[in-house]
Amino acid sequence: MAGRQHKWHGRVEDAREACAVPSCGEPGEFRAPLTPGNFDGPGQYQYLCLDHVRAFNARYNFFEGMSPDEIEEAQSPIAGWQRQARTFAHLGADPAPAWSDFADPLDAIAARFRSGQRGRVERFSGAERAALDTLGLKEDVDRTGLRKRYSELVRKYHPDRNGGDRSFEKKLGAAIEAYQLLKGSRAFA
Repeated sequence: MAGRQHKWHGRVEDAREACAVPSCGEPGEFRAPLTPGNFDGPGQYQYLCLDHVRAFNARYNFFEGMSPDEIEEAQSPIAGWQRQARTFAHLGADPAPAWSDFADPLDAIAARFRSGQRGRVERFSGAERAALDTLGLKEDVDRTGLRKRYSELVRKYHPDRNGGDRSFEKKLGAAIEAYQLLKGSRAFA
């Protein structure tokens, strides 16, 4: 069974020492540091009764004796975490290419793990470039522009929009095929 919760946090059970304050006859049930602010080790403690530990806590000032710069540093959210860290090696992987070599940062991430390629990564493959030509688009097109152009061509070439004229079926098929290829391309992922 777990220990019983006590009303007074930090109370020393079965205290045998008397309160450290002279002329106090109460048992010293609460531990208080002799030198406040010393957190470099276990430190020295005194044992006080409840009334005297309350008085001790009321006048306790952690920042006593510190300069304004030391106080600001102690209040920093990262206080105590400033440590030297070792530099990690690449462990066999090539360093990442320069960000300035890429139009799309995601290409830079993927390029790090492609073998044999250095420098600029091409956004589109040869088949994808041909599909862009079929749709009449340039390589700087985004997903919205691709979808918009595809919709325009479907409306233009579809027989239902041309009074049943089937002469544009090859162009419609080419536009649909080009769109299917491009929408699955990593350039639009």
